[in-house]
Amino acid sequence: MLDRWPVLRSGWRPGPESATDGPVLVSVTDFTFTTRRDLPGIARAAANLRRAWPTLDGAVGLWLWTAPLARRCGAVSVWTGEEALHGFVGLPEHVAIMRKYRTRGTAEATTWVAPRFDETGIWGEAYSLLTGSGATAGRSR
Repeated sequence: MLDRWPVLRSGWRPGPESATDGPVLVSVTDFTFTTRRDLPGIARAAANLRRAWPTLDGAVGLWLWTAPLARRCGAVSVWTGEEALHGFVGLPEHVAIMRKYRTRGTAEATTWVAPRFDETGIWGEAYSLLTGSGATAGRSR
């Protein structure tokens, strides 16, 4: 739970589907790293993936977030659907990052379908989920 720690986030990074007006798939990833010395490398890797966001098929956009004092970081990404998310997860760059850091902490992911892209609403729900201040009913982890 992050309610005791400040959560920092990047600005919204739109993807090629940022103007979508239908339902969207929201993915919240949460990586708790064992030691703080891994944060700079994780942050660099995430920033590199973020730069490619405008070229990713089905990407609506994303925020990166971190709570360094809690040794946690992750992303809130928004997609046109499951196929787009799975395409990203299988990218060689993403696979390489996950292989490098998977033994250095624990990762969790939660997804849900929102009726439309609402930046404020989606970030608010993700933040509530991350801080433990909101309901998680109907979410898949």
